[in-house]
Amino acid sequence: MGPTKSNGRKRLVSDINVTPLVDVMLVLLIIFMVTAPMMTQGVDVDLPETTAKSLRQEENPVVITLTKEGDFSINKIPLVRALLIQELQKKYESNKKQPIYVRADKNALYGSVVTLMADIKSVGFDKIGMITEPPEKE
Repeated sequence: MGPTKSNGRKRLVSDINVTPLVDVMLVLLIIFMVTAPMMTQGVDVDLPETTAKSLRQEENPVVITLTKEGDFSINKIPLVRALLIQELQKKYESNKKQPIYVRADKNALYGSVVTLMADIKSVGFDKIGMITEPPEKE
């Protein structure tokens, strides 16, 4: 039975029923909350532009060099991959927000560079940058 007037006749109800709207919005909220973490995949890398000036550093970054032969070094100290990961873990425990810069030879294999960046990311570092050289002026 609907609302009635004082004379006993039914009147038209023009109120909006918001219950279905709230139900739909809650379902959409749950869907977005579940799918949002799945949208962040891969390795986050901030690539500096080669024509930009260098930025001032507040702290000393860790520079990892990768040669074209696939050899690694941290701050000019040569290491094998297992020791590189151990050193990165030590540095992560001492300073979790320290930036990491990858200085890879332009002739290094792409797979080696990606593996190196994945190793850095797996340790827990979020700030990964690439060191480049400015283009030569003609």
